[in-house]
Amino acid sequence: MSAVIGLRCRECSRRYPAEPLSICEYCFGPLEVEYDYDLARATMTREAVEAGPSSLWRYRALLPSKEGPAVDLGAGFTPLRRARRLGEALGIDELWLKDDTVNPTGSFKDRVVTVAVTVAREFGFDTVACASTGNLANATAAYAAASGLEAFIFIPADLERVKVVTTAAFGANVVAIKGNYDDVNRLCSEVADAFPWAFVNVNVRPYYAEGSKTLGFEVAEQLGWRLPDHVVVPIASGALLTKIHRGFRELVELGLIEDRDVRISGAQATGCSPVSAAFKEGADHVRPVKPDTIAKSLAIGNPADGYYAMTTARETGGAIEDVSDEEIVDAITLLARTEGLFAETAGGVTIGTLKKLREAGVIRADERVVAYVTGVGFKTIEALEERVGVTMTVSPSLEEFTDQLNR
Repeated sequence: MSAVIGLRCRECSRRYPAEPLSICEYCFGPLEVEYDYDLARATMTREAVEAGPSSLWRYRALLPSKEGPAVDLGAGFTPLRRARRLGEALGIDELWLKDDTVNPTGSFKDRVVTVAVTVAREFGFDTVACASTGNLANATAAYAAASGLEAFIFIPADLERVKVVTTAAFGANVVAIKGNYDDVNRLCSEVADAFPWAFVNVNVRPYYAEGSKTLGFEVAEQLGWRLPDHVVVPIASGALLTKIHRGFRELVELGLIEDRDVRISGAQATGCSPVSAAFKEGADHVRPVKPDTIAKSLAIGNPADGYYAMTTARETGGAIEDVSDEEIVDAITLLARTEGLFAETAGGVTIGTLKKLREAGVIRADERVVAYVTGVGFKTIEALEERVGVTMTVSPSLEEFTDQLNR
C-alpha cells in the first residue's frame, strides 16, 4: 500500500493533489511527493522489505504508485560490492561500490523510469516522453515498450551512437536536437505544454525522482540496516544526490535504522561543473555553464536541482569536486583493473572524485565509504579507444608469440 498524500512545494510548502504537476503555481518552486509516514511505518518493516521482490519495488510503501501492478523489468536491488583492491589503492579501509551497471538497460535510470512509467500509466497517459543525455533515453524507451505506451525521446544530436541505437531498438521515436541537453530540455518544456504526454522529467518529474532514493534504501539495507559514513554521488541535475539523502532520512523516520550523520559528497566533470564551482566559491546559487566534457550523461549545464545538491553537501559536511576528462579516463581504467567493473564516463567522474577527495583528506581512511557507479562502460567505449587496445599482433605461431612475449 502506498502512503502517498500528495505533492508539496519544496520552497513554500503549499500542498497539491497527486496529479501530473511539477511546479508550484504560487512561487514556482519544485514539487515533491509527500507521504504519510505513520501509515508507511505500519506496513514497511524490515521483515516486509526483505520478503519483497528483488527489485526496488520491495520499498513500495514509500514509492508514489497505487496498488496495481508496476511496470517492472527488475530495476534495483543491485549489488553493493566491497572494493578491497580499489580501497587499498586509494587508502580507504572500507570502500563499497553500489553497482547500478547491472540494471536492465545498464544504468540507474531504470530506477526512476520504472516509477515514472508506472505512475504515467495510472494517470491514464498513452504516450511517455523525455529529454535525455542517453541513459534516460534507453530506460524510457524500454519501459514504454514493456507497458505498451508510445515513446518520444528527445536527445542532443551528438549523443553516443550506442545510446541512440539501443533507444531506437525499443521502438521509440528518437528526436535529435541540434544543441546541448539544456537546449533539448527547453524544447521539451514547450512540447510538454503543447501535447498531452507524460514527460518523465517534466510533468511527471516529482514521481520520477522518487526512484532515485531507493539507492539510499538499498545501501542501508545491504549494510545490515546501517548507514555509511560517507557517500560519493555523481551530479547531473543534482536530483540523485538529494534523493539518496532523502532515502536515508526516510529510513530513520520509519525507525528502520539508527540515526547517524552521513556525509554526502558530489562529483562533476570539470567540463560541466556548475555545482562544484558554486560549492567551492561559497556561492548561494548555481550559475549555468555550457557543457564540454566526455561525460555526456552528466552534461547538464543548468541543473534543476543543483542548488539543493550543493546545500545537501554543505549541510552534511560533504564536498563537491570535479575532475578533468583525462582524470575520468584514468579512473575508469583504475576501477576496471582493480575491481573488474567497467563503468561509463559518469562512473569515471565518481571514482576520479573519490580519489581526489581522499588525496585532499576530505574522505578519511577510516570511514565506511560508498561510491555510486551509475552506468555500464559499454555505452561510452569511445572515451577509451585511444587509451586501450590490442596488446600484440602475431601470426598463428608459438615461436612468434613467445618471441614477442619475451621482448
